[in-house]
Amino acid sequence: MNSRAHSPELPRALMRLFRGPPFATALTQASIATAFGAVFLRGLIGWPGLIGVLAGLVVLAAFSLVARRRQIEWHGLLPISILVFLGWCALSLLWTGYPFATAIGLIYQLAFAFLALYIVLARTMIQIVRATGDVLRVLLATSLALEIVAGLLLDAPIRFLDIQGHLDELGPIQGIFGSRNALGFAALVAGVTFVIELRTRSVRRGVGIVSLIGATACLLLTGSPVIFVVAVFVGLAGLALTWLRNTPQPRRRLLQFALLGLTVAAGVVAFLTRGAIVEALNARSEFGVRATLWREMWRLVGLHPLEGWGWSGLWPGTATPYGWLDFSTHRHYETGLNAFLDVYFQVGLIGFLSFLILVVLAFWRSWVLASNKRTLVYAWAPLILVVLIVTSLAESTVLAEAGWLLLLICALAAAQGKSWRSSLQPKPRPPETDDEVDYPA
Repeated sequence: MNSRAHSPELPRALMRLFRGPPFATALTQASIATAFGAVFLRGLIGWPGLIGVLAGLVVLAAFSLVARRRQIEWHGLLPISILVFLGWCALSLLWTGYPFATAIGLIYQLAFAFLALYIVLARTMIQIVRATGDVLRVLLATSLALEIVAGLLLDAPIRFLDIQGHLDELGPIQGIFGSRNALGFAALVAGVTFVIELRTRSVRRGVGIVSLIGATACLLLTGSPVIFVVAVFVGLAGLALTWLRNTPQPRRRLLQFALLGLTVAAGVVAFLTRGAIVEALNARSEFGVRATLWREMWRLVGLHPLEGWGWSGLWPGTATPYGWLDFSTHRHYETGLNAFLDVYFQVGLIGFLSFLILVVLAFWRSWVLASNKRTLVYAWAPLILVVLIVTSLAESTVLAEAGWLLLLICALAAAQGKSWRSSLQPKPRPPETDDEVDYPA
């Protein structure tokens, strides 16, 4: 009798747990950590373990969204560009030559997309920045610690984590991220995040400075020409955004067009002088590896130019045509080392155009928001998108795991502020706690 009387308390207690800000904070951090630490988790517990972790996060996020359903404003949140791209990737199941790999790739892609949706619905922008900063502090510190163990204490590689132990030679290092470019990407995202945290005073000054020094050390020790170029672009974007934010409103639109023209001109010059740039960075061997793969991919694109070979995200090993690419280039690849060409290769011209629209709209919306919003935290999304876009010219990071999660977080967050549909029915979500109040610049 007594147990029956108290039985309804358990569901109510669970609903309070799933609805509460502490649960949303922990789940957000766990999702970001899983995305950035996917290579590390695969080394520790294998693909089955990683899939199990990801499935558990998706289930918990679904429960939390159900518990928060009355607080959520969906109107105008999901950009059509995201839905079109995901829909076309799903349609590639109809013509792919590797349907099982395509189905697995779609599920993997949709799982991270769902987590990105949850994060944007459950957290404000400042909380997303804080969660990203907290996760990357731990992952970069872990990377440096393991590199010290492998390179200085043991003087031997940690093979199951792909750590080569070159710290005694000042790099290149890759930490727990699997490659030096992946570590550099994480360090750049961390650097942007730590600067925003410092400027918004959302962490103690000492913690922020030490974190920034650690991210800079990781970045330099990668010795990656690709990441050094990306860092230059991020720095220039940061200066341009600061200039815009400090420009009076009447002149801001003119400056936007001037910066756009300058960016296009710089891109044309960089393309025309790409050989000299590669030579100056001493990256000819790294570029040569990519150029060989890209030429072979471009040749195979001509066989299925409109629809592509079928979506997979991360490449499915020996399946046709990926096995042929490994054979013809005498190396094994997990991605196309260029996100835009990779998308074109997998889902053809239609998929490429939908992906390009997704990226351009996300960047335009986030850039305009950062230019006009008083709070500096809005600058995080466009700067992260600069990292993703420029890195995508030499890596396919943006198509899976951390890159894909960050792209959708930025796209969804920007859509909340700039979507044409959201303006039809504005309804701002009130803060749940004082912790959600934004910080001024």
